[in-house]
Amino acid sequence: MLVLSRKTSESIRIADNIEVVVLEVKHGKVRLGFRCPNDVSILRKEVYDREATDESLPLMEFTALVEA
Repeated sequence: MLVLSRKTSESIRIADNIEVVVLEVKHGKVRLGFRCPNDVSILRKEVYDREATDESLPLMEFTALVEA
């Protein structure tokens, strides 16, 4: 595992087309922003795990989970 330290407004690059930006660090939480092509899927791990174990999850319901 690669471990990096970043301050607010600093970023890292993944390959040529993904940038992860630290937007805010407050009360022990980190807000991240992602810049990437539209065809790159980015999901929170708990949503990805749920989707991987429940193939029957309707698309509309899944979209609502991602936006929550």
